[in-house]
Amino acid sequence: MNFRLGTTSYIYPADLLWNVQRLVGLVEDVELVLFETADASNLPDAETIAELWEVAYCHGLTYTVHLSTDLQLGASGKVWTSSVEKARRFIRTTRPLNPWAYIVHLNPDGAQSPALWREQCLKALETLAEEAGGPGLLAVENLENCPLECLVPILEKAPVSLCLDVGHFWLAGADPLPALRAHLGRTRVVHLHGVNRQDHESLAWVPADALRAVLEELVQQGYGGVVTLEVFSAEDFFSSWERLLSLLKEILPI
Repeated sequence: MNFRLGTTSYIYPADLLWNVQRLVGLVEDVELVLFETADASNLPDAETIAELWEVAYCHGLTYTVHLSTDLQLGASGKVWTSSVEKARRFIRTTRPLNPWAYIVHLNPDGAQSPALWREQCLKALETLAEEAGGPGLLAVENLENCPLECLVPILEKAPVSLCLDVGHFWLAGADPLPALRAHLGRTRVVHLHGVNRQDHESLAWVPADALRAVLEELVQQGYGGVVTLEVFSAEDFFSSWERLLSLLKEILPI
């Protein structure tokens, strides 16, 4: 297969480095899921960045960086400014790792008109692209409350990449195949996860024909990006990992 298989930095209840070290040999990319609140932060310091870089260098690992999910890049005024500055700081901190992509949520803002929200999002993406080293490294993700159709007007104006979250299509009861066929060439990261009682569960919950169809599409198109098993426990990761590899053995030519 051409794509790099990855998962998140929250498979084990420990810090970023501990997770990365234990995922070596199982995946080729780790999504560093970052957050910062008034009470807590997992933004790595310079020493941790150096250690993460060493692990990646020694084992051929890459990183995707998931920027904080609370960013309000479509807001206005101080909220917009603080969100952009927070995102810039996260990017600046992790740039020494040469991330494969920075994953960005464009959260809806009920206080804004759709036109103003899009304008603010475009302005934010332009600013963040300068920090990241180019717009192609920013991968905008489709969300449950911000589906792909809401992003299309932004994507038509901003040369950013996509993070196509297949699990969010399944969560909405939608078929992800049309989006994969239309946008995979622009997609830097694909998120895979199951849906049962909640989002981001094991792929064991996904009907075999639905998962097989997605994997066949990725293989047939020769997708060369990152496919992230976006789950957050060892149980969900290993059951997803085993199911995905089992299906790929059936799909890939010998």
